[in-house]
Amino acid sequence: MSEWAPKRFWTKAEVTEVPGGHSVELDGRPVRTPAKAALVLPSRDMAAAVAEEWQAQGDKIDPMTMPVTRSANAAIDKVAHQHAEVADMLADYGDSDLLCYRAESPQELVEREAAAWDPYLDWAAETLGARLEPRQGLMHQPQDAEAMARLRAPVHAMSDFELAAFHDLVSLTGSLVLGFAATHRARDPEEIWQASRVDELWQEELWGEDEEATALAKRKRDAFLHACRFHSLARS
Repeated sequence: MSEWAPKRFWTKAEVTEVPGGHSVELDGRPVRTPAKAALVLPSRDMAAAVAEEWQAQGDKIDPMTMPVTRSANAAIDKVAHQHAEVADMLADYGDSDLLCYRAESPQELVEREAAAWDPYLDWAAETLGARLEPRQGLMHQPQDAEAMARLRAPVHAMSDFELAAFHDLVSLTGSLVLGFAATHRARDPEEIWQASRVDELWQEELWGEDEEATALAKRKRDAFLHACRFHSLARS
């Protein structure tokens, strides 16, 4: 038995200018979020991407084929109402950043992590003015408070839409630094994503590829690349 899905009721999805930004209308009717808030988007490019998703729907609406719309809804219905809390949660990743917790052995993995991660820590020190220090082992060791404060401020300064994207960039990689690298376009998004998977790729080389793990990694990669795109749309 198939699950119920809302049916398409419009012919044309169009971008429209509204106070504070842009929105999308379906045959002249404004799109609203699941919480019934006005869908006011920060850029015409984002509105065009949302309109394209609505226009591409078939007879039944499938939210899973509308990633930009879903992210915009999250920014308006969720992030906007708890911006400071979300920003603090993401900034806290810096104190236990993936890039700072290094293997003690084998030496090949130690060297592989250093080669992949040290350039990002150097970039953060130069670009963001915050030097995070790597540690060997899994025991938590707090980072410098001043460095953490310098990383926290730009997170709080993000718009609701930027922060919605940043949430996924950081949580998917486990790294505040990689999240910033993605938003600053420090390197190609695919390269940044691969940097977050150094340990996983090492395990795959040792034990072979696991189908479920590979499928999960692909879903996470797709979500990461979408978050990169959504952040770009929020600033275009």
